[in-house]
Amino acid sequence: MRFRVLLDGESAAAGHGADVDADGNGTVVQQRMYQLIRQPGPIRDRRFEIEFLDGGAEAFCFTFG
Repeated sequence: MRFRVLLDGESAAAGHGADVDADGNGTVVQQRMYQLIRQPGPIRDRRFEIEFLDGGAEAFCFTFG
């Protein structure tokens, strides 16, 4: 199941997590936690978006920090 994440309306680039490429694309392959964003530098307020490109996804847990 494919998904895309955006940070402040753009691809996360250097801030992408281990389960997302630099363009913000990833794939759900099993039920587990996925690292979507790994923000470099000082922490500040950001807008995070996730779009599931295929149907059937369910999200139960988000952690920040």
